Amino acid sequence: MPHLRAFVGDNVVLSDGQPRPATVIADKDTGKIVDIIEEYTPRRAFHDIIDDANYIDAGDKYILPGLVDAHVHLNEPGRTDWEGFWTGTRAAASGGVTTLVDMPLNSIPPTTTVENLEEKRKAARGQCWTDVAFWGGVIPGNQTHLKPLVDAGVKGFKCFLIESGVDEFPCVAEPDLRGAMDELKDTPTVLCFHAELEKTPPAPGSASEGADPTLYSTFLASRPQQLEVDAIVLITRLHREYPSLRLHIVHLSAADALPLVRAAKASGLPLTVETCFHYLTLSAQHIPHGRPEFKCCPPVREDANRAALWDALLDGTIDCVVSDHSPCVAALKKLDEGDIMSAWGGISTLGLGLSLLWTEAQKRGLGIDRIVDWLCVKTAQHAGLAERKGQLKVGYDADLVIWDPAAETQVSVDCHIASARVRRASRPTPQARRGLKPVIAQVTKESLNFKNKLTPYEGLTLSGKVEKTFLRGRLIYDSAAGGFEGLEPAGNLL
Repeated sequence: MPHLRAFVGDNVVLSDGQPRPATVIADKDTGKIVDIIEEYTPRRAFHDIIDDANYIDAGDKYILPGLVDAHVHLNEPGRTDWEGFWTGTRAAASGGVTTLVDMPLNSIPPTTTVENLEEKRKAARGQCWTDVAFWGGVIPGNQTHLKPLVDAGVKGFKCFLIESGVDEFPCVAEPDLRGAMDELKDTPTVLCFHAELEKTPPAPGSASEGADPTLYSTFLASRPQQLEVDAIVLITRLHREYPSLRLHIVHLSAADALPLVRAAKASGLPLTVETCFHYLTLSAQHIPHGRPEFKCCPPVREDANRAALWDALLDGTIDCVVSDHSPCVAALKKLDEGDIMSAWGGISTLGLGLSLLWTEAQKRGLGIDRIVDWLCVKTAQHAGLAERKGQLKVGYDADLVIWDPAAETQVSVDCHIASARVRRASRPTPQARRGLKPVIAQVTKESLNFKNKLTPYEGLTLSGKVEKTFLRGRLIYDSAAGGFEGLEPAGNLL
């Protein structure tokens, strides 16, 4: 007899995205969803086949599909003082992420050959609390390694059109791209671009030279929107020559590039685009001086730009939202000096993304269906995992999250964010309708599960809280029981 586990609740988010009473039954041996009953099923209905421990009643909290974060830098092997599989996947699980896709840098070696991929997989085995897949990398001279990497299971490839910040992953020029696209054009893969292109180096005496390096405005002026526009001009021009190959823009931040994206999509090119939590929640005007933890590349831009990104997300120009979790050690962030210009560019987000987006979505009257589409369905599609991840459907992996949409998370340090201290959605939650006060939980540096506790999100009040995360029906995170106490990593390498 199979070992079954039943998840029941009044607000289960099934494939249409609308919360409803339902029961999801998982086979713990296979890790798959074996049945979905579109009604709340009481305990007595399973009295002879499911014991009390395997009947999980979420009440009026939401049961969501496990999130798929398709853009994460875990940095192992080689830079495990920045992050690692153990800490990174624990942080992901605490935020409802059950699958993440690791970027080909900033590990040493980068994922640019099958041999390097196997080094990364060897380092990951036994450490992963979530499932982990891998992107390969395109760098100058590795074109002959691309098809073997596809055969070895990478989900696609990433390249940089501007220097990456690490020597072992140099950027590519147009001849390198043509060589890579020739190799990949007949394969079922995707080529992803860090889309900033510096057509000419800054001239001596440029605006940023000699400017105060502690001012965020100095950094913002050094990475103008035109860099992203010029990159996407090149990408879409090449795409017309290789129309069978899906191309993808990672972490779009420049609203000025949206007309190019819309035109490419309208012409039928298979182009997809992601943006990040920080571009949808942070605004340049509110970033304090001397705070390098806000630095990322491309940069967080102004309020009007953020509003345009939201519009593009809502109309489908932007397909999905990811973390681009890109940590480093504290020394590289230059916190003592406040030197934004020389600090490492990357924002740490794992564990916070769902609450960040839900907080901002409430201001716009958006429902959980849009959140699930952007963080689960579309990211699974992008990573080539849509047949097993991102939805609660029979035959899919039993990856589920029990989520309290009414909980509030407060942090005591005062920072600035466009959506700070949002209290309640325009559509009241069931708890609010019954007059119950929201649960308020404190988040401290100690409660963050990524390795280096540096994030620009300290000081926020965020809505929503992950209570439990299940991977293939198995509990991997329980906030009420100390997070990971008594649990074991259960992640697979995909």
